[in-house]
Amino acid sequence: MSTPARISTPLTELTGVEHPIVQTGMGWVAGPRLVSATAEAGALGILASATMTLPQLEAAIVEVKSRTDRPFGVNLRADAADAGARVDLLVKYGVKVASFALAPRPELIARLKEHGAVVIPSIGSVRHAQKVASWGADAVMIQGGEGGGHTGATPTSILLPSVVSAVDLPVIAAGGFYDGRGLAAALAYGAVGIGMGTRFLLTRDSAVPEEIKQRYLGFGLDGTVVTAKADGMPHRLLRTEFVASLEESGRLRRMLPTLRRTLRFKEMSGQSWAGLLRDGVAMKRSSGRSWNQMMLAANTPMLLKAGLVDGDTSAGMLASGQVVGVIDDLPSCAELVDRIVAEAAERLRAAAGTVRAGQAA
Repeated sequence: MSTPARISTPLTELTGVEHPIVQTGMGWVAGPRLVSATAEAGALGILASATMTLPQLEAAIVEVKSRTDRPFGVNLRADAADAGARVDLLVKYGVKVASFALAPRPELIARLKEHGAVVIPSIGSVRHAQKVASWGADAVMIQGGEGGGHTGATPTSILLPSVVSAVDLPVIAAGGFYDGRGLAAALAYGAVGIGMGTRFLLTRDSAVPEEIKQRYLGFGLDGTVVTAKADGMPHRLLRTEFVASLEESGRLRRMLPTLRRTLRFKEMSGQSWAGLLRDGVAMKRSSGRSWNQMMLAANTPMLLKAGLVDGDTSAGMLASGQVVGVIDDLPSCAELVDRIVAEAAERLRAAAGTVRAGQAA
C-alpha cells in the first residue's frame, strides 16, 4: 500500500493540519458535517457563522468537536454587533483558527492570539493585506475575481503575487482552485496553500440538497454572472432564471420582496430591530455601502438559504465560483483532498525535473 502524498507548508505548520487546503466558510453550506469531514480528510474546515445565532454557533462548534479531534476554524463577521461574544466562544472551546470576512479590529486579533488561536482575515487588495498584517494577523486569504460569492474584479493570477510581494505573512490563495494543478500553481506563486468553496460544496459530505448539486454540475464555464442587483455589492452567482430576473428588475420592483425576506431573516435569527440596525450601521461604516445597498444586503441570507438549503432556485440564489464549469463529480472530502495533494506533488516533481543548471560559456 502506497504512502499518501504530503506537502508541508507554513499553513500546515501554523494550523496543525496535514494538507495545505482550506474549505472556506460558505454561508448555509459550511456546517458541522462538511467541516468535520474536511478536518478528518486532513485539510482545514471552516464553519460559516454569519447565518447562525450565537447559540447555534456554540452548538455547531460542539458538534464539530464531537465528530473530530482535528483542527478546524470558524469564519466570523468582524462588523457583527456580537463579534466579541463570538470570539469568546472560540476562546471557550479552543477553536484553532478564526477567519474573518472583513478586517477584524486589532483588539479582536489580540484576544484570539492571546489564547492561541490563529487569525486569518480574507482580503481582496494589497492595501487590506498590509493593514491586517500591521494589526497582528497570522496569515491572510486572498480571493481573486474567479471566486464565488462576494468577489472583486482582480483575477487570482494578479492579486496573489501582488499580495505575496507586499506582506511578510503566509498567503492562502482562493478563487479558481479545484484540483492539484491549482495547488501546485499557487505554491509556485508563493502561496502557502489554497482555499476552495465551490469544490467542497460539490462533495458527498456537503449538506446541500442533491438536486441542487446536480444542477451545479450542469453549468459550463459561462454559467456564472457577477451582479450587484442581489445585495448592492459584486456577487458571483450561478446564472439561474431567478438571477436573470434580478438583473432585469428595477429598484422599486425589488423593494417589496426585499422587505419580506428581511423580515423573515429577522425572525429566523432572533435579532431585534435595534440589533439589525446596529449591524447595519457597522456594516455601512466598514463597507461604505449606501442605505439602499444595506437593505439589499440584509436580504441576501434568505436568498441564499432558499437556494442552498430549501432547494428553491425559483426564489433563491446559488453562489458559485467559475470552477463550476470544470467540475463533473461529487467525491467525498477524503477522496478530494487525497487526489488534489497527490496530483500537486506529482506536478511539482515534474516541474522540478525540467529545471537545469546553466552552463558556463
